[in-house]
Amino acid sequence: MGESVAGRVFSVLDAFEGAPDTLRLTEIARRTGLPLATALRMVRELVAWGGLERATDGSYRLGTRIRALGAAAPCPRGLLDAALPALRALTARTGGHADVAVPADGTALCLVTGERLPLHATAAGKVLLTYGHGPPAGVVRHTPYTLTVPGPLRAQLARIRETGLAGAHEEYRLGELSLAAPVSRAGLTVAAVAVTTGTAAPQDRLAPAVREAAAAIGRALDAPPGAAARR
Repeated sequence: MGESVAGRVFSVLDAFEGAPDTLRLTEIARRTGLPLATALRMVRELVAWGGLERATDGSYRLGTRIRALGAAAPCPRGLLDAALPALRALTARTGGHADVAVPADGTALCLVTGERLPLHATAAGKVLLTYGHGPPAGVVRHTPYTLTVPGPLRAQLARIRETGLAGAHEEYRLGELSLAAPVSRAGLTVAAVAVTTGTAAPQDRLAPAVREAAAAIGRALDAPPGAAARR
């Protein structure tokens, strides 16, 4: 008996695990082992449902419905709810984009946008690497400034553990600076809060804002149930 329709659909979604942001149909067929016509049929079903989106160049990416389902999972959903006030304050204070990320299969999963970030090339990812949420899914060079040599990367992770702050200057995308700090729950690092801005933003202004956001999220996570409602 051949693979079920559901199995073929799941295999298409699995093709995006550890993949670039978008995949072409031929690459989806190669990763799944499905005939091209079958892969196209599954992809069209997923696009119609909202699980995939078609980019302007004809390639495909995970859709908003998949991201919404992931964010609704109990652990990330509770973390995101606790983090949102601090993320809004961090955005207002810095003018950048604030997000909270958790480890997910060798990547950093951003709970606001649903984007998966490489651990070695982003501030949020480096925080997760520092506190044992690795190894990375793949150490590739995203820009000329990406750290890919193990020795310097380990030295940077050691500094992050000392300072409680990670930075990535144009290591993932040119023109971007990101800073991140660990978020702790009951004394254990469970996530990273990060802000991403243009490279001209002063780090000495961003750093305290990121640290304060991480501390605020940690306090919210450690607060007894219903504490926010009683205040």
